[in-house]
Amino acid sequence: MWRLIRRQHEVEPRAAGEAAAEAAVTVAPVEPDLQAAAFFDVDNTMMRGASIYHFARGLATRGMFTTSDLFKFAVGQAVFRLRGNENPEHIAVARETALAFVAGAKVDDVVRLGEEIYDEVMADRIWGGTRALAQGHLDAGQRVWLVTATPVELARVIAQRLGLTGALGTVAETSNGIYTGRLVGDLLHGPAKAEAVRALARREGLDLTRCTAYSDSANDLPLLSLVGQAVAINPDSELREHARRHDWPIKDFRTGRRATLTALPIAAGVGAVAGGVAAAVALRRHYRTQR
Repeated sequence: MWRLIRRQHEVEPRAAGEAAAEAAVTVAPVEPDLQAAAFFDVDNTMMRGASIYHFARGLATRGMFTTSDLFKFAVGQAVFRLRGNENPEHIAVARETALAFVAGAKVDDVVRLGEEIYDEVMADRIWGGTRALAQGHLDAGQRVWLVTATPVELARVIAQRLGLTGALGTVAETSNGIYTGRLVGDLLHGPAKAEAVRALARREGLDLTRCTAYSDSANDLPLLSLVGQAVAINPDSELREHARRHDWPIKDFRTGRRATLTALPIAAGVGAVAGGVAAAVALRRHYRTQR
């Protein structure tokens, strides 16, 4: 009797498994659309606030710099956003702070910290609506790229965590796995984003007239005007007005407020990278203590 019961327990699961396999429906894979792609800005388009600020906040929780440093950083971001001016002097300052952000740091350490901090701080700040738009492009067989002034290593972490194709970001020079303190080219901001997408399109064989770009900022008009379809996401006032004049779709995923200033600073273009000075202080202190 025991052997009979045991035999039934062995046979029934096997039979159920075989029946399920036979009844399985094979879903035809989506055929890749190799000439179309989507390009998403990060700060306040894919993510609430500035990715570099979230990174700095993550470093603060690790005791790498003080809450006072973080507060000064937040105030600087807010002032920059309210003034909204990005003259050559501001861009030069942003370049210097971007260099300070990475100088002397190990690439592997920046990537590791970026992964940890994304999981702890950034993941919950992804706009669900924007993420769904990106997934729609992926489901259609199109590649999806982030395009941001954020350092490319952090941008890649965000793209990987979201299951996207890749990221275009500000590139810092390295030597033997260490950042030299020099940039390769300049900050990926404004017209530079459009040039980066043009270069990627040439390399990947993309038809830009079949591509889509998403951003919250008028600073990205060169990129938005480059592709066949532009979409304004959580737009600032200038981009909203431009989008209306050109009949671009506008999607606002913010709730209970328009583009008002909040406790978490919303970065605008170069302002996001300029804020990296706080994280630079943290990393420099960290490496001094490790020596």
